[in-house]
Amino acid sequence: MSTTTLLPVIDAASCCSPLVRDALTQSQADDLARSLKALADPARLRLISIIAASEGQEACVCDLTEPLNIGQPTVSHHLRVLVEAGYVTRSKRGTWAYYALVPGALDAVARLLVSA
Repeated sequence: MSTTTLLPVIDAASCCSPLVRDALTQSQADDLARSLKALADPARLRLISIIAASEGQEACVCDLTEPLNIGQPTVSHHLRVLVEAGYVTRSKRGTWAYYALVPGALDAVARLLVSA
C-alpha cells in the first residue's frame, strides 16, 4: 500500500510578489520582439557597433563591407533591416549611402537589459 504525501495549499497572495513596475502590454511585446529580431543577427550587431564607433556615429556603406568580410548586397540587406527597424538612418551623398545611428533607438533594449 502506497502513501501519498499532500503538500499544504498556499494562498497565492502570500507567495507572489507584487509588480514594482509596469509590465509590457501585448502590443509593446510584439513591437519589441520585432525590434529585437532585427538585432538578433551577428552581422547586424557588428554593423551597429561599427557605425557607433565611427566619427559622428555615421559610416559610409563603402566602409562597412570589408570589416564584415561579406559582399555589398548582403551588407545592404542587413542595413535595410536596421533602417526598417528604426535603428539607423540612411542618407544619400552622391553615389554613396551613409548610415547613422538613430539617437535613442537602442534605449528600450538597454532598459530591458539593465536590472531594476
